[in-house]
Amino acid sequence: MTEVKGLTRELIALRVVKELRDGFYVNLGIGLPTLVSNFIPPGMTVILQSENGMLGYGRIAEEREIDPDLINAGGQYVTLAPGACFFHSADSFAMIRGGHVDLTVLGGLQVSEKGDLANWMVPQRGVGSIGGAMDLVYGAKRVIIAMEHTAKGQPRIVRECTYPLTGRRVVNTIVTNLAVIEVTRQGLVLQEVAPSVTAEEVQAVTEPRLIISPDLREMEL
Repeated sequence: MTEVKGLTRELIALRVVKELRDGFYVNLGIGLPTLVSNFIPPGMTVILQSENGMLGYGRIAEEREIDPDLINAGGQYVTLAPGACFFHSADSFAMIRGGHVDLTVLGGLQVSEKGDLANWMVPQRGVGSIGGAMDLVYGAKRVIIAMEHTAKGQPRIVRECTYPLTGRRVVNTIVTNLAVIEVTRQGLVLQEVAPSVTAEEVQAVTEPRLIISPDLREMEL
């Protein structure tokens, strides 16, 4: 299977930003999704929420800005936006479980054609931590998965997940280095392709049969 490179991790995050809306409360999962905080445009008010009890943080901190007390749920040093506040992690999860998060961006190990998500453990390694992901996929109003399209040449978008599930039928949108795919009742709809990537190349590294949108277009970044 020939791998197509497509977007960098930073450009995947930049594309995800286009799914945000002014006034959204957003949770960013560990790994690639945390990069989204670096690309929120000036003038857009997006309130970032972290499971460890922080609301209103900003981009990832540069070395000169590091405050050891300011970390996101993944342990990265972050900056603060005006009006940021802190509270107990139990209150943070109450916010998630209460349906007050408009959108969560999570990483993925596998996503099925039905929108099932596996993102917390690789069975071959035998270790993993589900963290807040299980709460987020059911509590957030919308779930976006940001990930590489393949892992060591093998598809991550599959007919059925073989890794332990985080949630069933929970994913709304998948943004990868190759494509933007919507999860619908009819199946997976290919909406956008990365620059210089064709629909055929995306299909070649995707297990389920993709529905090609009549409005298929190249990603705008």
